[in-house]
Amino acid sequence: MHRHTVNTALALAGTLLAVLAGATQSNELHEALKRKPDMEHGRVLYETCAACHQPDGAGVADGHIPVIAGQHYEVVITQLVDFRRSERVDLRMNAFAARHHLEDSQDIADVAAYISSMPTQQTNEAGTGQFTVLGAQVYKRACVTCHGADGEGNSQLRQPRLAGQHYRYLVRQVDMMIRGTRSNMSWDHSILLRGLTEEEVTGVADYLARMKPAADSPAN
Repeated sequence: MHRHTVNTALALAGTLLAVLAGATQSNELHEALKRKPDMEHGRVLYETCAACHQPDGAGVADGHIPVIAGQHYEVVITQLVDFRRSERVDLRMNAFAARHHLEDSQDIADVAAYISSMPTQQTNEAGTGQFTVLGAQVYKRACVTCHGADGEGNSQLRQPRLAGQHYRYLVRQVDMMIRGTRSNMSWDHSILLRGLTEEEVTGVADYLARMKPAADSPAN
């Protein structure tokens, strides 16, 4: 077989594998979203998550462990499936979302339902406040259409709630999106953020961190 033919075959095989992997991710996401969640089983499963995310889902203000309490059910499912499929890369989360922790789509739905039912938190870390006015301008210009005027997100569009998230976590995620290393973010999202200055990034993160999350956790 000629080298060109071999290279073409390998390229086609790689493309096919990528398509199949994407189809598997899509199927698992669809399966989890249509399951009827078992809240009590979700509570039991969450005991593993609580070691890092805390029993109340408040996370840690170190830039690595987010507030997850009250996050939209559909968002939690989407992120868990992405971690499971390594569409989003974090060694701890890739391991905890694997099948030896969450066996199937029912487990994903159950723990997501429990997380989304937890009361939203306002014990998060904020920044210095120096650039919050600038951050508000950036948010209203670039973020409000998808994430809402109050940072509430959109469950149906699987846009996360950002209000009341840890400041350093937000800075880290925006920085990853700008650099293109947040692998499950769309390219146009990265392009939207790429022109932000350091002051704008810290400002918008601080602005969101200071937002008061909705008193009630989102309906499922």
